Amino acid sequence: MRPRRLDPDRVVEHLPRLYRAARAWTDSREDAEDLVQETCARVLAKTRLLVNEDEIGYLMRAMRNTLVSQRRAASRRPALAPLPDDDDSPIEVAGPPHDDPSVVAETDEVFAVIARLPEDFRDALVAIDVAGLSYQEAARLLGVAEGTITSRLYRARDRVAQRLGKGETEPGPRADPEVVRRPRTGYA
Repeated sequence: MRPRRLDPDRVVEHLPRLYRAARAWTDSREDAEDLVQETCARVLAKTRLLVNEDEIGYLMRAMRNTLVSQRRAASRRPALAPLPDDDDSPIEVAGPPHDDPSVVAETDEVFAVIARLPEDFRDALVAIDVAGLSYQEAARLLGVAEGTITSRLYRARDRVAQRLGKGETEPGPRADPEVVRRPRTGYA
């Protein structure tokens, strides 16, 4: 198959999916917006050729690489101490007028839980549930088998549900530690 150029106009079509994925990978809306913007700036700075790949898969991988690069760079910087606040007046942050505060709080909580998942689980969950990729696309994006995606996605969803206090299951029957099991010998 011949390589084809990444169409900059098509990148705009993928921005909502990229933002949802970035929101799940980061701790805040602002960080997600910055990540998408930085990714688009890097990708659109040069002509990109795609070989056997769709745009969203390429953009998701580029965004993930951008996030890893940003985190590595941040870990090399010295930590800064917060400045004391001299002004105690509240700062008003304007959000979209249609946002219900309880919905925003729930969404932020879910994204925070997703951001704290182990990387492999988080990547599978973000690719399938947040970005809306198919299992095949997610497997190709992450470089693993579809069965691995299925397994990671199940575990990621289970952890999110447990951490949010929903869908907790009864633990299965466990052996009593006080009971000593004897091997069966065939004797009564």
